[in-house]
Amino acid sequence: MISATQLEFGFSAAAPVLHGLSFALEAGSVTCVAGLNGSGKSTLLGLMAGLYVPTGGTLRLGNHVSPGNERALRALRTQVRLVLQEAELQCLGATVGEDLLLGATRAEDVAAARALAARMGLAALWDTPIHTLSHGQKRKCAMAAALLASPQVLLLDEPLSGLDHPAIMELRTIIQENQAAGMTQVISTHDLEPVLDLCRHVLALEAGRLVCFDGPAAALPHLVAMGLRAPCSWRIAGRLEPYV
Repeated sequence: MISATQLEFGFSAAAPVLHGLSFALEAGSVTCVAGLNGSGKSTLLGLMAGLYVPTGGTLRLGNHVSPGNERALRALRTQVRLVLQEAELQCLGATVGEDLLLGATRAEDVAAARALAARMGLAALWDTPIHTLSHGQKRKCAMAAALLASPQVLLLDEPLSGLDHPAIMELRTIIQENQAAGMTQVISTHDLEPVLDLCRHVLALEAGRLVCFDGPAAALPHLVAMGLRAPCSWRIAGRLEPYV
């Protein structure tokens, strides 16, 4: 579904961010993009979302290849939704309801938005001004808006930031339901424990370079060596167990 061949990107020729990345993610899979702050995780998700164009190599998403023409790039963007770490940048409506209904034209769109708002604990906030929400509530609103588009690919940039434990458990349920529906998901994070057991692969980045691309158990020694904190079950018993 998503593959890269010697993928490179830099905001200027003198400051490359990603260096020669090659990997392939299967359709319907969940992948963790792991790394410390500044490793290039958010930039990679931006490339997958079609916000940036590679400065070297290629990135393929389904039948679309980047770099390509503008028409192909627009087509790619219709299949992908990116939920940013800074959720307030994606909340464009004045209220929760207005934000979720942007672009909605059918009665079933309104019903779907209200149902998802209830599921995400936002129903009581439907008429609440966006700017008064907590960080975690804004993240839920951004996630709901992304899911309403029924994307083939969902990109989550540090989705655990600002969430309490019940919200983390709800996020895990959403990820699992998306996976069951065949949605391809990529999760960028340096907080491994709540999501690592859900992932098929880990794509580890350090200073914009690919450290490893492997299953979670095989990747963990590399992640620890990079300075990331391993899940408790791994540190205590040497195995990866579901997060509870």
